[in-house]
Amino acid sequence: MALTSEQKQQIVTGHRRGGNDTGSPEVQVALLSARIEELSKHFKAHAHDNHSRQGLLRMVNRRRKLLDYLRSNDTERYRDLISRLGLRK
Repeated sequence: MALTSEQKQQIVTGHRRGGNDTGSPEVQVALLSARIEELSKHFKAHAHDNHSRQGLLRMVNRRRKLLDYLRSNDTERYRDLISRLGLRK
């Protein structure tokens, strides 16, 4: 259910801005999106898992805050990120 270290490394290398970048909003949002996607699959089989649902809501809220921060500071990076992740239509 959790992301493997290889999957995390792939996500980080695909969204980082520099050589050792692991904490930029782009990387954090990409990692959260991957975890949210995994949990969404989990809920198809376990609909009554309310404890995990609470964690999912926290991740969604954290991603929303990071996206709001990115949109207010650099709209071009925000638009690029949401298009690469497919978050908005």
